[in-house]
Amino acid sequence: MKGGGFSFQLLREEAGKGRLGRVATPHGQFTTPAFMPVGSQGTVKALAPADLHEVGTEIILCNAYHLYLRPGIEVIREAGGLHRFMGWSGPLLTDSGGFQIVSMSGLREIESEGVRFRSHLDGSLHFLTPEKVVEIQEGLGSDIMMVLDDCPPYPASLAEAKEAVALTTQWAKRSRDARHADGQALFGIVQGGDHVELRQQSAEELMEIGFDGYAIGGLSLGEAKAVTFETAAQVTALLPTTSPRYLMGMGTPEDIVRGVQVGVDMFDCVLPTRGARTGLLFTRRGQLNIKHACYSADTAPVDADCGCYTCCNFSRAYLRHLFLARELLAYRLNAVHNLFYYHTLMRTIHQALADETMDQFVREFFSRRGENITEAEGGETLC
Repeated sequence: MKGGGFSFQLLREEAGKGRLGRVATPHGQFTTPAFMPVGSQGTVKALAPADLHEVGTEIILCNAYHLYLRPGIEVIREAGGLHRFMGWSGPLLTDSGGFQIVSMSGLREIESEGVRFRSHLDGSLHFLTPEKVVEIQEGLGSDIMMVLDDCPPYPASLAEAKEAVALTTQWAKRSRDARHADGQALFGIVQGGDHVELRQQSAEELMEIGFDGYAIGGLSLGEAKAVTFETAAQVTALLPTTSPRYLMGMGTPEDIVRGVQVGVDMFDCVLPTRGARTGLLFTRRGQLNIKHACYSADTAPVDADCGCYTCCNFSRAYLRHLFLARELLAYRLNAVHNLFYYHTLMRTIHQALADETMDQFVREFFSRRGENITEAEGGETLC
């Protein structure tokens, strides 16, 4: 452990352009805006911790629900905590698993005390309360813990959204009261669907309870992008400037840039690593699908402007060959490139915020993405 507790320092803020900050945790610092690769089961798929350090990862996200079911919290606790168990020395955020649990409509039952559900692995019956979820995350040794929340599916009626907000607030208070570990941060989660008055109610109730940071949940579930960022902007305007703001489950590079503009500090998404396993690669000019036949003899790197290990050593033709041959190296090399791209994007945003050139960066970012690479339906790239 590197010592120290949790803190957030806001370095620069400009309305409509974004916030530059720094978060300190017991396992080190990270700069915001930050992108967190998803390692739900204690691993970012296809990558070792050394790979994550090499591509510039500062913080990763794991999922308490998955780790609770397998291998079990006692196994991880006996190993010295999640950091030691998975060989990751940097900051860790753990999601409570609330979204995974409540999304299993055929396997769970929501009660005022918690969620009763059957494991998707073996059908065993479990009951998780807000207190139990905090206990699990404290046992994991997470640097940032998330409360258990009620995330209704989209679209949620006004009545459904009201009920979810009420339960989320109740569970958030119980989570806050159950917290014991020093140094581990606890974030509340703002719910309310696309109902402005409910989002305001949820944010105000959570701030009254008091948390180290605040997440915006229940978005990117099928609503239009305009609704996503209008809602995110409304919520960030309500939240304290002295706490980090986390937009859960976002996003694409475009989502991140738009999220930064409305005041979001933290993002997570499976897209860069899931895309790597489906042949989807990210470049400064848009997305590239390595499966396409036009790359079969292409000796160029994925992105000539990229300095990652993959682009410095391998061609598009080789990556296509590996992918079509189902060689495991394909997934690692693709994931290395995609995460290097994401973290380079974040560092570029940091510099633009520091230099007060965010407007110029945003114009150039979206201009480049419309120039050469065009996506067809289903994610296939047209050459």
